[in-house]
Amino acid sequence: MSQSVPPPGNPYANGPGGPVPPGSGNPFAGGPGNPFAPAPPAPPVRDALGLGLAAAAGTAIAAAAIYGGIAGAIEREISFAAIGVGFVIGWVAGKVGGRNPILAVVSAVLALAAVYLGQIFGIAIIGADEFGVPVTEMLFDNFSLVTDAWNASKDVMTFLFFALAAFAAFSGAKKA
Repeated sequence: MSQSVPPPGNPYANGPGGPVPPGSGNPFAGGPGNPFAPAPPAPPVRDALGLGLAAAAGTAIAAAAIYGGIAGAIEREISFAAIGVGFVIGWVAGKVGGRNPILAVVSAVLALAAVYLGQIFGIAIIGADEFGVPVTEMLFDNFSLVTDAWNASKDVMTFLFFALAAFAAFSGAKKA
């Protein structure tokens, strides 16, 4: 009694006439368009810390200007806008710079600065309308008046806006 030796390789991939070509009805044969084909390799990890920091800083400046412009135009602050400022800064930092944990922390700090600068800019816009002077004069020549107005108007909600913006920036950088 002699037993036959199976051919090398996968005995289930061979048909009666040898190996089954892709696309011939065998769902495990591989080939393009096959839902059972192995997944392609993951894309390379982005790790551009400097570029992410620069993008976050630029986004923070732009977001502060937009936030301050909106706050000055409607003469009040909107909590969702502060959250949006933070999230956009973190999201841009994460998308451009990758998943470096430094980006999340720096994004939170930049969000705090952006919300503060936005509030200062909004107060300067309101003061410029009130006194009939250009906004640049309020910001540069009467900055102490603007900061005194900010100090007089701050309350618990001001610090809540700061906290929400920092949290949104940290989360946005982690999720990007």
